Amino acid sequence: LHGIPRAAVMRYAAEAQMEVEERSFTLAEAQAADEAFVTSASAFVMPVVEIDGVALGTGKPGRVAMRLREIYLDESRKAAL
Repeated sequence: LHGIPRAAVMRYAAEAQMEVEERSFTLAEAQAADEAFVTSASAFVMPVVEIDGVALGTGKPGRVAMRLREIYLDESRKAAL
């Protein structure tokens, strides 16, 4: 969904020189992903480790999702000061 957290994460990813691709995908493609995350006003950047009982990657939060979460939280703290 388009929203403030999503827009911020897209900007932070670009600033961190992460390649971002937005497109439609199938459930099978999502389940085959190395990692995934969702964004929201209450969860910020939340890693997804399983979709419909299928573990993504190692079944643990991925490196990219965790880095984006860290950047998002750091930037949010800076803005709050």
